[in-house]
Amino acid sequence: MARRSLSRLDRSPRRGADDSPPSVPPAPEREALDLDRLIHERMRLGIVSALAVNDSLSFNDLKQLLKTTDGNLSVHARKLEEAGYIACEKYFDGRVPKTEFRLAPPGRRALERYLDHMEAIIRATRRG
Repeated sequence: MARRSLSRLDRSPRRGADDSPPSVPPAPEREALDLDRLIHERMRLGIVSALAVNDSLSFNDLKQLLKTTDGNLSVHARKLEEAGYIACEKYFDGRVPKTEFRLAPPGRRALERYLDHMEAIIRATRRG
């Protein structure tokens, strides 16, 4: 059986040149298919992880911590906010607009599931 990297796997069954039934990927690869793709992306995982160890972080603190741009952080934070994983509070400090983020309970649960899943993949891979 040909080896495929985890990043190249998808959920669609593929048939080989001989039109034989698709093979079932080994356990770690099957488990990798079920990762929470919303937080598996590097920047979103960074946001959720940073908020997991801080009560809240400002937009500028997150931007500096993750070494990213305003636009990149905005796009990824909005996806997490739309999913209910993070909460965003906008307010003014005098005349200066401020944005604070915090991890919402569904986001904390999603991160715990994600970490448990990654640990299971690591354990299964080390056994193999």
